[in-house]
Amino acid sequence: QVQLVESGGGLVQAGGSLRLSCAASGHSFAFNRIGWYRQTPGYQRELVATVSYGGTANYGDNMKGRFTVSRDDTKDTVSLQMKSLKPEDTAVYYCYANWGPNVYWGQGTQVTVSS
Repeated sequence: QVQLVESGGGLVQAGGSLRLSCAASGHSFAFNRIGWYRQTPGYQRELVATVSYGGTANYGDNMKGRFTVSRDDTKDTVSLQMKSLKPEDTAVYYCYANWGPNVYWGQGTQVTVSS
């Protein structure tokens, strides 16, 4: 059974940086895409960034430049480096992966940016 486990969330001041990591397990195939979404209460889950097996990254609106996604298939991990964080980046960040039509989610990790 595929599992995605996030780590690295927490509290950071505005303007600061944070790095999230996601460790995958329980699969014998390479994910088509793996990356991150986020969600705040009352809003839909939104794309942060994902990266394809070939290394092509896709960023959500206003994410590129401040956020960098990277995957390491040798370690079965995906990371999200976030800088210049803003209070509006406060959300639960979810690790995401897909293989064909199958979509997998982590449990989420809270990121809180204080002003």
